[in-house]
Amino acid sequence: MKKRKISAVRILMWVILILFSLWTVFPFCWTVITSFKIPGERYTYSFFPFLQFKPTVQNWSLLLTGPERDRTLLGLRSSILVSSISSLLVLIMGSLAGYSLARFSFKRSKDVAVWILSNRMFPPIAVVIPFFLMMKTFHLLDTLPAVIMAHIVYNLPLAIWLMRDFFRELPKEIEEAALIDGCSTIQTFFRVAIPLALPGIIAAYILCFIFSWNEFLFVVTLSYKNVMTLPVVITGALTVVGIDFTRISTLTILAITPPVILAALTSKYLVRGLTLGAVKE
Repeated sequence: MKKRKISAVRILMWVILILFSLWTVFPFCWTVITSFKIPGERYTYSFFPFLQFKPTVQNWSLLLTGPERDRTLLGLRSSILVSSISSLLVLIMGSLAGYSLARFSFKRSKDVAVWILSNRMFPPIAVVIPFFLMMKTFHLLDTLPAVIMAHIVYNLPLAIWLMRDFFRELPKEIEEAALIDGCSTIQTFFRVAIPLALPGIIAAYILCFIFSWNEFLFVVTLSYKNVMTLPVVITGALTVVGIDFTRISTLTILAITPPVILAALTSKYLVRGLTLGAVKE
């Protein structure tokens, strides 16, 4: 009876996992299928290419080589520049701030850490108008620096807290040994702490990159022509005629490809970074 109960529980778990996987993967598969349909077939329930519909690269040609080419490439270039540069700057400042909070004790250090985290919880819509007015005052509207600075402010609290936890899990004895051997605090940080926390640093960079890649509100507020990321380009598929689902599907596949490739190339560092300090000794 006990074995039968265990088997029934396993079967139920497998059924739940399979249903959850289908529920998760189906929208992605449907998006890929729709990107290879002609506009007239976008509302049809046809799943299998060559059997239920004839696939075409018309949508991809329109976006990559046709009239929409310049707009698509502008969105891709803006997304790559904004996400990579802002995440790199966030990582530099977040590492310095996180190491300071992890290794140095000062008055109200915990309050400072909580205050930093509260900035991440603050709704972006509440600060987007002040950002707009500041960028307008400095004549930075519709420029890369304006969007990059907004994304830095948006992602910096998360990076600081992640790096703080990563550095706190590193053994202090290694850094103390480096100080005894003659290293300064700055040398210890760059030569000892940074290499040891490298998996966590890469994980923090990937998370900040993804958040910046998907961010929409600041981009659509601070830019209108010269800087348009892919989320803004995707919203351009909404016209007075209706929603062009074939175009949205193609742009969506194009938009999710770079983060997926980045995560796949750094998967081992991502797993090690997210589990750093999970086991206490």
